[in-house]
Amino acid sequence: MITTNSDGGSRGNPGQAAIGIVIRDGEKIIKTHKEKIGTATNNIAEYKALIKALNLALNYTKSEIQCILDSELVVKQLKGDYSISSDLLKPLFITVKELEKNFKHVAYKHVKR
Repeated sequence: MITTNSDGGSRGNPGQAAIGIVIRDGEKIIKTHKEKIGTATNNIAEYKALIKALNLALNYTKSEIQCILDSELVVKQLKGDYSISSDLLKPLFITVKELEKNFKHVAYKHVKR
């Protein structure tokens, strides 16, 4: 199974933001990515990191994928435990849900920082 670890953050909130991604097949790292994304909030950066991770993972699988994030908010929104009140996050949420359709199964896991 392919696993992604993604993280996004900003200096200031909002502020200059960046994302980082590691994609693994089992224990083997098959892709890393880092990118500055301009000005964003922490939550927007987290969503953009996940979107990039899902897009990159499409190169390696269309089957099962596990996405590991340290954003409890994003994970709980994607699992349906939290509603989305921010108009800035709604389109990013929709993008993730559309990307999910490319895979047989997507699982989200929250890990503490």
